[in-house]
Amino acid sequence: MKLGFLGAGAMGGAILSGALRADILKAEDIFVYDIDQDIREKYKDMGCNIAESGRHLSETVDVLMICVKPQYARGSLSELGNALEGKAVISIMAGITTESIREMIGGSFRLLRLMPNTPALVNEGAFALDIGTDLTDEEKAFAERLFSSIGIVEWMPESLIDTACGLSGAGPAYIYLIIEALADGGVAKGLTRKTALNLAAQTVLGAAKMVMETGEHPGALKDKVCSPGGNTIIGIKTLEEHGVRGALIDTVVKAVERAEELGRGR
Repeated sequence: MKLGFLGAGAMGGAILSGALRADILKAEDIFVYDIDQDIREKYKDMGCNIAESGRHLSETVDVLMICVKPQYARGSLSELGNALEGKAVISIMAGITTESIREMIGGSFRLLRLMPNTPALVNEGAFALDIGTDLTDEEKAFAERLFSSIGIVEWMPESLIDTACGLSGAGPAYIYLIIEALADGGVAKGLTRKTALNLAAQTVLGAAKMVMETGEHPGALKDKVCSPGGNTIIGIKTLEEHGVRGALIDTVVKAVERAEELGRGR
């Protein structure tokens, strides 16, 4: 199966590179088109095929993955036209609905919309896939195999994809901010920057793994760390006093609303 990437920047590149490392994709079966020459050269050096244009890419591949920024969707997709007739298309564009994608491209093709995130680059991605896709069973199985090789896959109605965008799509940026802030606290109390960052990042990684592997509610895991009168419960009290829980909830809600605005062309 020939797989094409229309755009191979941060997110498209994370999927592409992660899947290559997981040995799900072979470089000789991948075709890339990006307006950035450095990106084209990067994947050419990795053994991928470089297309001359988005149209050429669409004519060449069996499955096209659209990884352009939503602001550039219409300009990038309008040239594809009937080159995708009868083919499969996978879109990772935030906020751009399947209805809008079909209107921008025209013609008849099968479509899967999903929301990924950048930790796919290290095989720890989170992928929200539209359960209403009209891909064939074989194509859906390929998508499941591809994305589960570099993360976890959750199928959901398209109406919830924007919610996943605000949570898991944008979420890594929130966590990076938290890691940096935790490390700043460690530095403030005498740790070196390198040690503080290592401890903070590993703590976040370990806590996430505890949630995923134990199946316990985060609140129950939190309670197990909080000894009566100990330093942890005082830390939790401080977080609550600063409204961290509410701030994180509101952050996701606002990010979802922005994804919805992008879908409306704002």
